[in-house]
Amino acid sequence: MSTSKKVITREEWEKKLKDVNIRKEDMNKLVMNYLVTEGYVEAAEKFRIESGTEPEIDLATITDRMAVKKAVQSGNVQDAIEKVNDLNPEILDTNPQLYFHLQQQRLIELIRYGKVEEALEFAQEELAPRGEENQNFLEELERTVALLAFEDAKNCPYGELLDVSQRLKTASEVNAAILTSQSHEKDPKLPSLLKMLIWAQNQLDDKAAYPRINDLSTATLEEPAI
Repeated sequence: MSTSKKVITREEWEKKLKDVNIRKEDMNKLVMNYLVTEGYVEAAEKFRIESGTEPEIDLATITDRMAVKKAVQSGNVQDAIEKVNDLNPEILDTNPQLYFHLQQQRLIELIRYGKVEEALEFAQEELAPRGEENQNFLEELERTVALLAFEDAKNCPYGELLDVSQRLKTASEVNAAILTSQSHEKDPKLPSLLKMLIWAQNQLDDKAAYPRINDLSTATLEEPAI
C-alpha cells in the first residue's frame, strides 16, 4: 500500500528555517576556514579586516604553502621540496609516501623533457631503494619507468602520469600535509556541509514534499513538487 508524502508549504518551511538560530560569528568562521584552507591569502586578509574574524593560523604561512603548491604544479619539484623543508623538515621526514610521490614527480618531469639517461639514473639511485622497502612504491616506480619504453609516452597505457592532473594530485597531497603539520584541517568545512545538505535532502525526499534547494550556487528554494 502506497502512502502519500507529507506536504510542507513554502511558508511553513521558511518559518522553520527562521526558527533555526545560526550565529553570524559561526558563518564568518566557516568562510575564513575556506579561504585559509584553499589558500586565498588576500581574500582572507580582507575578510579578517571587514568581519573581525581571526584566522586559525598565521596568514603569512598561506603564502609559503601556496608557493610550494605552485612549484609542484609548474613541475619545479626540487624547489618545492626545498620550500617544504624550509617550512618544516619533519613534514617529509615523517611522511615517506609523500616524499616518494614528490620524487616520483621529479622522475616524471625528467621523462617529460626527454632526459632519458638522467631519468634512469635518478630512478635507480633515488627511487629504487624505496621500492625495495615498499611494494606499492615499487609498482608505482615500474609504471613510471615504463613511460620510457614508448616513443609516444603520452598515449601509452601509463600516459596519464604525464597529464597536468598528476601534478595537481601531487600538489594537493603536499598541501594537505602542510596543513596537517600546522594542526589545520586538510579539507575546508564548507564543501562537507554542502554534501551533508544534499544527503539530508535525499533522505527527506522519501518522506515529504518540501521547498528544495536544487541549485547550491543560488540556494533558491524551489516550490515543493506535489
